[in-house]
Order: sequence, then structure tokens, then C-alpha cells
Amino acid sequence: MKLLRLCSSVLFLCLLRTLSVQCLITVKENAGLSRRDIDAVNAPLPDLYEASILELQKGLDAGQFTSVDLIKAYFARIEEVNLQGPVLRAVIEMNPSALAQAAVLDAERAVSGKRSLLHGIPVILKDNIATIASEGMNTTAGSFALLGSIVPDDAGVVKKLREAGAIILGKANLSEFAEFRGNLPSGWSGRGGQTTNAYFPSADPCGSSSGSGVTTSIGLTTVALGTETDGSITCPTGNNNLAGVKPSVGLTSRAGVIPISEHQDTVGPMARSITDAAIVLSLIAGKDPNDNFTLAQPPIVPDYTKALNPNALVGARIGVPRKVFLDGNDLTGNGSESAIGLAFEKALDVIRELGATVVDPADLPSAEEIARSNNETVVLDTDFKIQINAWLEGLISIPSGVRSLADLIAFDNANPSLEEPVNFTSQSEFIASEATTGFTDAYFQSLASDKELGGAQGIDAALEMFDLDALVLPAQGLTTVPAAIAGYPIVTVPLGFFPSNVTIGSAGPETVYPAPGVPFGLSFLGTAFSEFDLIGFAFAYEQKTKTRLERRAFPAAIPKTQLKDILG
Repeated sequence: MKLLRLCSSVLFLCLLRTLSVQCLITVKENAGLSRRDIDAVNAPLPDLYEASILELQKGLDAGQFTSVDLIKAYFARIEEVNLQGPVLRAVIEMNPSALAQAAVLDAERAVSGKRSLLHGIPVILKDNIATIASEGMNTTAGSFALLGSIVPDDAGVVKKLREAGAIILGKANLSEFAEFRGNLPSGWSGRGGQTTNAYFPSADPCGSSSGSGVTTSIGLTTVALGTETDGSITCPTGNNNLAGVKPSVGLTSRAGVIPISEHQDTVGPMARSITDAAIVLSLIAGKDPNDNFTLAQPPIVPDYTKALNPNALVGARIGVPRKVFLDGNDLTGNGSESAIGLAFEKALDVIRELGATVVDPADLPSAEEIARSNNETVVLDTDFKIQINAWLEGLISIPSGVRSLADLIAFDNANPSLEEPVNFTSQSEFIASEATTGFTDAYFQSLASDKELGGAQGIDAALEMFDLDALVLPAQGLTTVPAAIAGYPIVTVPLGFFPSNVTIGSAGPETVYPAPGVPFGLSFLGTAFSEFDLIGFAFAYEQKTKTRLERRAFPAAIPKTQLKDILG
């Protein structure tokens, strides 16, 4: 920072021209700066496969590289593996304005310093999160029906990212319409094709935030945003060896996000560490007059980085709700004899070692009724039709002419080569939603019952009955359902990997699961707006185990481009 103030004009030229490190060293020496400053420039460059926000900020502040360099490096890494090599299909499109935005933010850093820890940091967005058309990107939920449509404004979370100085790197592939079109495999969309996992060829990335998970897992971006209605951040976080936060409904704005249900939709970070996830969540959380649900959140948004305490589990009481969520599941689920189940039992030992009391079992009174209930289907089907119709009507323009759910169904049927290729024809969710008739008595009864089953008779009941601070479960299976229907948070970290001798199963026409080396996650659950505590618990576990570092993606899926290649 001393350099930036003493010789901003010279450094500005170096930044814009992306000159070599020697240029920066010369500037420092001429400014009479210390050897320590010069050593900062000569420090090893961060490995983009694992690079954290703090590591990148250190290099940017020291003048080792610029945000322009970062964008070039990430673009090159995407080119290596997205549609070439392993063909991961994790990115639908890249931001044509990203380099220009990076240059402006580099210049701003040189003159006045950084706005936040996200200043100049690339972020990938799930392709259901709106960005203004003038930037040059689409917002399509993976559907050709929305290609070229013009949204009225940036999404609320995108506005917060821009205010923080983040750079939107591009849009991630996803399960089309956030896995609400039909019986289709996770990670497939008409526009993007089939996203696959980087830890085993053609493995299931889970969804619907599939591309957000894959891009972050191998360093195609620094961090990503996903969305969750039920499992869509939590599951791909687990399957891609990441740390992720599914926030309470109303903590982050859904304005400008292609909807499923206002009662369950939420936007959250997917990152390679809980630290990075906490940084992002701190900057995207908060009230938004364009999303009434956010107006009910607590008056002050915490700085979630202050929850990053390695001793957070000391004295905590953590419950294990086994009934329904663990008992009786098979190899690919969470059963006690499965790879996931065995890893989970070891995780409980770690949690005890870290100073917590594990209450086991600590069952949800409503667990069996949740498993039997059809309430969530009633609520989501009804909400989707009403809210997607409103979204489509609110678009400034849409070349396909689609303005309703009925139009979407007709568009897909009229364009089978784009939207209904062989083995990817289902529109069952669309059709069931279109058949709903609005806010009926059955809808309101289902909505009220969901809140009760997930909250007062579910998570909240278990927390109170057993005097708990949080619940813990593997990320797979039915884990996400109680929190989804109650609107409660989940924080997920890496738990383990399937062994080399696991039986490979089919997950879809082009994907497999389980498979050797594919990751799975550990989830901490709590009551509404308990993210601060959950982040602390997850951080303590993550720092003790460092599970993410135990295994990398399969070799062909690891991009080779690093910052040194861009610098020269």
C-alpha cells in the first residue's frame, strides 16, 4: 500500500500494461521501499487450484500480479478443461467485459486501495442469477428459451458483489431451471450440456448448482455463487470437495434470481474453504427492498469471518438425528456400513476431540412424517408456476416470445434438438406445476405444515429437547429436507472420498455415482439465522481435518495454466 501511494502513476502504467515483476521491483527500489516490500513481490505465486481470497489479495496488494492477470489465467484454465480435454461443461459462458472491469479495478486499487476483500476477485455465478445485458452475458437457467432475454436489472446479490469490487467471471452451468424442469440428471441443461465431476471421469457433480461446484473445485474461479431450494448448494458442495453455505431464507436477496419458490429459494457461496465462504457471505447478506423476505432478518449482518475460531466446538452440544436420515440407508447413501457412514462416525470422533459433546441420537420428532409428506411438492409446484410466469412477464424482451410456463413447455416440445435430445426429454416438473390452480386451501395447509415439520416439530424441536447448538449429518440423502422446508441454514465442509473399490453406479445417461475418489460432505444444521455459529463449527472441523487437501481431481481435469504463464 505504501508503494501504491508513493508511485501510483508509475505502478498504474505497469498494471495496465501487465509488465513483468521486474518492473514492479524497479518501481519499489526507486521509491526507496524496504527489502520486505521487494520480497513480497518475489514471493511464490499462489497455486490457482487452491488459491484463497486472502492469498490473492496479498499478491494483488504487493503488485505480484493484477486482476487483469487473474482473469486471463482463469479464462485460460476454463478453456483447457471446459469444452476440451475432460469436457467438464461447467461454464456456460464467460464475461466479455471481465478484462475491462479488471483493468478499472486495478487502477482503482492503485489510486485509492481496495473496497473490500473481494476487490478484483473473480466470481462465477450460477446461470439463474441475473446480470444486466450490457455486460454481455445471458441469464437463462440453462434454457435456450431464455437465450437473448433482457433482464431489468442485476440480481440483488450481484449488486452487492459489484459494490464490493468483485469481478463477474462468467455463468456456470446448472441443472436446467435449477432441477425443476423434469426427471433429468443433475448438471444437465439444454444450453450447457452435461456437467461432470472433476474427481472421476463422468461422475455426477450433483445439482442444481453443478457448474458452480465444479468450477470452484479445480480453480476455474476463486469462488462461486449457487442457489438452493432443497439441496442445490449442499449436495454439489459435498460432491465437489468444497465448503458451502446454504443461508437462511431471507439472509441473502433473491431479487433477480430465476425462481422456484420464494419460501425456499436462497443464494449462497461455494468456496474451497470456510474462510472464503464467510468472506463472501458477509458481503452478499443483508436487506434488499426488492425482496421482502430479507426485511425480516436480524437488523445487523454479522461479519462472518469473526466466527472463524478453531476452538468453536469447545463446549458445544452437537446432535445426530439418525432416524430417517441415517438409519437403514445403503452404500450410496449414509448408512453406517457405507463409505459415507464410516467417514461420518470418524467425524463424530473428531467433533468430540475438538471439545464438543455429541448427543447421539438426537432425532427430529417429525422425521418420519417429513419422509412421508408430499407437502413440499405441493408448495413448490404451486409457487413455481406463479413465480416463473411473473419472471417471464417481467423481462424487458425475450426473442423466443416465451412469457409463461405453458410457453416454456411448448418451446421445449417445438425445439427437441435444443431442449429434448434423446434421454433428456422430461418436462414432468413443468407439467405438474402448470396443472396447479393457484393458492388453494391445500397449498396453504401444505405450506403451514412444512414450516411446522421442518421447524417447530423438526430442527427447533431437536435443538430444544436435547439442549443442542446444532445438528450434524452427512450432506447426502434427505439431510437437506428439514432445513429446506423450514427455510433454515446448512453449512457444509468436506468429509471424505469414495474408496477405489466402490461399485460404480449409474446416475444418468452420461454420468456415474458413486465412483472412486468422488467426494462427499459433512453438514452442520441449525435454526434460522444461526449461520455464525454453524460457520464456527464447520471451520473448527475443517481446520482440524483438512480433508479437502487429501485428494485432487483426476489429472486430465486439473488445468495447467498458472499466473506465471500469464506474467511471462
